[in-house]
Amino acid sequence: MSIDFLLTSLVVVLVPGTGVIYTLATGLERGEKASLAAALGCTLGIVPSLVAAITGVAAILHTSALAFSVLKILGVIYLLYMALCLLKQGGALELSGQSPRQLSLVRIGIIGAVINVLNPKLSVFLLAFLPQFITAGERVFEQMLGLGGIFMLMTLMVFSAYGLGAAWIRHHVEQRPGVMTAFRRLFAGTFVALSAKLALVER
Repeated sequence: MSIDFLLTSLVVVLVPGTGVIYTLATGLERGEKASLAAALGCTLGIVPSLVAAITGVAAILHTSALAFSVLKILGVIYLLYMALCLLKQGGALELSGQSPRQLSLVRIGIIGAVINVLNPKLSVFLLAFLPQFITAGERVFEQMLGLGGIFMLMTLMVFSAYGLGAAWIRHHVEQRPGVMTAFRRLFAGTFVALSAKLALVER
């Protein structure tokens, strides 16, 4: 493992994407524990993409227009659904008529995992990214697995920091409905923008 891998991974993880936005929104709406659940869920959502990259399944997504398009469309629909949930009266990401405090930590984690699972670019990215740091002639599978594990650990740490930061802000604005509403609209708009960006992505 090289310093180049660590620095590149840190930059990639720090750049706000769907997982970061979801974790921020959850921390702002539900507090520390929920934000950590969201961060953990988003991190676990990397596992299928990592397995796909290691086994070469990501190559199918890269070469098959149909497979890539189907997963991309599902991702776009899910992001738009998340935006709609944010705008619903009663709180951000309110699902099945439950209030924010009733939504379980497990459910929050599952939502975060689904966000990453439905991102076809993540599998393709890992397939292109990880091999650059593999030492030729050595155990490729073990190296890929190790690098993937480190990438996930960094994701968990950074996302947790984002979420806890949002939860800290929550304590200062939760008694100001106008500010909370503005945050919800901001995050909803970001999800819409990310869905549009994903819709325009080519293989």
